[in-house]
Amino acid sequence: MSSLATYVLQHAQLPKKGIENTLELLDEECTVPFIARYRKELTGNLDEVQIGTIVKFRAQYQALEKRREAVLKATKEQGVLTPELKKKLEFAADIIELEDLYLPFKKSKKTKAETARKNGLEPLAKIIMAQRSDAIQSLVSKYLGKNVANEDQALEGARHIIAEWINERASIRNLLRHQLERFAILTTKVISSQKEVEKAQKYRDYFDWNEPLNRCPSHRLLAILRAESEKFIRVKIEIDDEKALERIEQRILKTNNTCSEHIKLAIADAYKRLLFPSLSNESLKNAKEKADDAAIQVFSKNLKQLLLGAPLGERRILAIDPGFRTGCKLVCLDAQGDLLHNETIYPHAPQNDSKGAIKKISSLSDAYKIEAIAIGNGTASRETERLVKRIAFKNAVEVYVVNEAGASIYSASKIAREEFPNYDVTVRGAVSIGRRLADPLAELVKIDPKSIGVGQYQHDVDQTKLKYSLDTTVESCVNTVGVNINTASVSLLSYVSGIGSKLAENIVTYRNETGSFKSRNDIKNVARLGGKAFEQGAAFLRIKGAENPLDDSAVHPESYSLVERMAKDKRVPLAELIGNKTLLKEIELQHYTSNTVGLPTLKDIISELEKPGLDRREKAKVFTFDKSIKSITDLKEGQLLPGIVNNITNFGCFVDVGIKESGLIHVSNLSQGFVKDVNEHVHLHQQIIVKVLSVDIPRKRIQLALHKKPIQD
Repeated sequence: MSSLATYVLQHAQLPKKGIENTLELLDEECTVPFIARYRKELTGNLDEVQIGTIVKFRAQYQALEKRREAVLKATKEQGVLTPELKKKLEFAADIIELEDLYLPFKKSKKTKAETARKNGLEPLAKIIMAQRSDAIQSLVSKYLGKNVANEDQALEGARHIIAEWINERASIRNLLRHQLERFAILTTKVISSQKEVEKAQKYRDYFDWNEPLNRCPSHRLLAILRAESEKFIRVKIEIDDEKALERIEQRILKTNNTCSEHIKLAIADAYKRLLFPSLSNESLKNAKEKADDAAIQVFSKNLKQLLLGAPLGERRILAIDPGFRTGCKLVCLDAQGDLLHNETIYPHAPQNDSKGAIKKISSLSDAYKIEAIAIGNGTASRETERLVKRIAFKNAVEVYVVNEAGASIYSASKIAREEFPNYDVTVRGAVSIGRRLADPLAELVKIDPKSIGVGQYQHDVDQTKLKYSLDTTVESCVNTVGVNINTASVSLLSYVSGIGSKLAENIVTYRNETGSFKSRNDIKNVARLGGKAFEQGAAFLRIKGAENPLDDSAVHPESYSLVERMAKDKRVPLAELIGNKTLLKEIELQHYTSNTVGLPTLKDIISELEKPGLDRREKAKVFTFDKSIKSITDLKEGQLLPGIVNNITNFGCFVDVGIKESGLIHVSNLSQGFVKDVNEHVHLHQQIIVKVLSVDIPRKRIQLALHKKPIQD
């Protein structure tokens, strides 16, 4: 077993064989979606989350080994790499242990200890540290010189050296780390000059706050650290200093003589000047990393729910980006989401041309055979929705309110400019709203996930980790649903397993130059799309109306011959086997197992053949807010209202009840029992009934409770 596999096994707690095979597949440049779906026999049926865990610890191990190599090289170049040190460095289990071992040899800035060494005081420090002499005062005079004028200076310099030794001792650092881990208190104080500043008021709960660091929930810690970065409060980490010093003294002091008195002073100096500042910062950094991980996990869960939101499907849509003074931008889209018409209407103040707007919407709906209307949920959304619902359409037209978060980001983006070079941002924004109704996934992949607004403190967390997690989430969602290669945008195709942005561009170029793909084999003709990319991506790319019906399914081309064998054994054409549940249930899977194909893959194939290319997402449903609620002042305690979950956090969920301000259902009001995970009780864009608990109009805060289980499950 390789050292990498051993490391992952120690941390991931997954089956050994699954880890080893997954690492091999990753080395072969296989993607997580491909491994999870099409290599189940090798992994032992590990899912994407478990494979993602292996990927995480693989990267962690690689970072450790890279740093180990750098430290070994640096200590060798300094001439301090003894066999004993080399062994310790080679066996260091993590970055912290490695850095503690390297600490004494780091080329640091000018320090008090370094100055004392240059003044020849290291021998005196060694005598004191040995704790054998009871006549230190009589020895000190030997160490006086040009830069050491008297005995006090000599003893102080020696103590600086001892303090550095104490700071560099790994056992002492670990002792203090343990104290901080268990007993650190996070304290905050408002900066007096900022106390009345308006922007500081949202942090006023933290003007004078303290709690154990290890109990501070992620959202609170991130809020506190943001308040500190905005210079409204000061943050400190505190522990019982006397107890910590006592524990260190117990480790170091061996006697009770004049040496021990100087060592006590050195311990106090090391603690105050070196150990505590460094390790308290480290403990806060570690807590911040945990808070980041928790926030990123929530963000990723929310993003997944949003991306897998219910699509309306290929319908002719009239989309409206509502507004007051500047009017409502209106666009008509065909079933494929292509722009057919655009113009602006002015139904609201100051123009108040509601009659003209109604007439225009009605005539366009007839002219373009509109089947659904999508209204953005921003400014003037409720007013526009009420206007549209007054229209007597000739044909049935469903009206939807669509979350437009991030639409303005898309409309000004390079992608939008390339899609609509001859239209301004208002038209592009309205198109995005309409396309989101048809297929949220296909449209939202064009926007930076951070701009979609389904997380908290996304700008405060580790941006590298956040980007990786969100990209992984988008990749997972795209490959879960599958992509129509003949209609997908470059943005959507770039997330397909094994494809990436360059090959996605090449696919669209090929499509534009030669026409639609007729079969999956045609994909091999795309420039620079080699065997590995085809292997990784082909099964996630769908071709509607292909000659081979398997091309519109999640069955991998490598398994086509297997399915053809099944059809032959059942004496039916392939097309008649697909979708025939009776025949499929009769197939004895054991007859088709081999060294490379086992029951997990065969069960997946049968499941796919029952409903080939099935979109597992829900279908969009019409929703209506309470018409009597137009602003926060209309809310009263005890009211029951329909709402839509628009954000989920670790402490609860936010609900849109049809006004500017979203209300909060705190975890304590989600269920009568303990809530371990908010996502187990509600999901993003879920339609629910809430009860108004309290309304704080000055602070624009609404407290809600979950009254009724979701309208839409």
